[in-house]
Amino acid sequence: MRPPVLVAGLDGRSLLLEATVLQREGHRVEEVETGRALLGALAEGGHHLVVLGTRIPDVGLPELIRRIRHDPGTRTVSVLALVPASDPVEVDGKVAEAGANAVLRRPLDRARLDAWIAKLLTVPRRVQARVPVHGQVVGTPRSGAAGHFVGLSRNISVNGMLLASPVPLTEYPDVELEVSLAEATPLKALGRVVRDAPEVGWPYLGYGIEFLFVPEESLDSLIELVRRQIAPPPVRAAPAENHDIHSTLRRESWVYEILKPRPHGAAWQVEIRRAPRDAWRPGAGGPFYVVEETSPEGALGQARAFVLRHG
Repeated sequence: MRPPVLVAGLDGRSLLLEATVLQREGHRVEEVETGRALLGALAEGGHHLVVLGTRIPDVGLPELIRRIRHDPGTRTVSVLALVPASDPVEVDGKVAEAGANAVLRRPLDRARLDAWIAKLLTVPRRVQARVPVHGQVVGTPRSGAAGHFVGLSRNISVNGMLLASPVPLTEYPDVELEVSLAEATPLKALGRVVRDAPEVGWPYLGYGIEFLFVPEESLDSLIELVRRQIAPPPVRAAPAENHDIHSTLRRESWVYEILKPRPHGAAWQVEIRRAPRDAWRPGAGGPFYVVEETSPEGALGQARAFVLRHG
């Protein structure tokens, strides 16, 4: 059974209605009333995603996220924050700085919400590997008078990196990073020093950096970089009758699975999934998009047309 998606500060039932990917993949939503209860549930381990609103009675949203990121047992969980449109725009920056992976404003764009939830559920469970990379890092401590510095990356994952720094960073634990790699487009991230790394040799000082926030475009590039450099995990094929695939289309480096139509109220929905061509097996595709039409045939036609336009 999948671990529940933990929710605090908002109505978990409304999240299920807004985020159709949770229903399609069979995720349970478990709502807790306080920040303390949320931290207690996370301490039990196994959770991949926390969705937070601003109505948390015992702690502010940025502070709760900082507590999640501070605890080694909870810091790797994905955090999605949903902020009301009436809140000041400064709230988004404070929440992102505290360590949220993504901050979305209400009213929500459902397609964007589904895409972020699918991504944040995927990252912790599928892309944990740390791969060796060599590139230049420009760092800017968030506090203090250290100024900019230029260091080197030694390895990287979606959660953090090993940094070779020419300057001490112990007094300036939070740093803005720009990473230039031959293997990917330049990456930006907000990171925090979580350990000294003596394996980095002189003349540099070594630090283990945890990523607190990575912009969407950088996260996409980072996931793709890690995916390319690790061998794809063996895919255990499910029985054919469980795939529920109507047809497949191959477009460049992706394989798209068009699932069988399913009734949704008075309409019909068809889900589109996709997987990298080199790692695809029947049933291995991840959530990509959902189309809706008044008939099963119409929904299938719309799905094929969507893949041809956007694949």
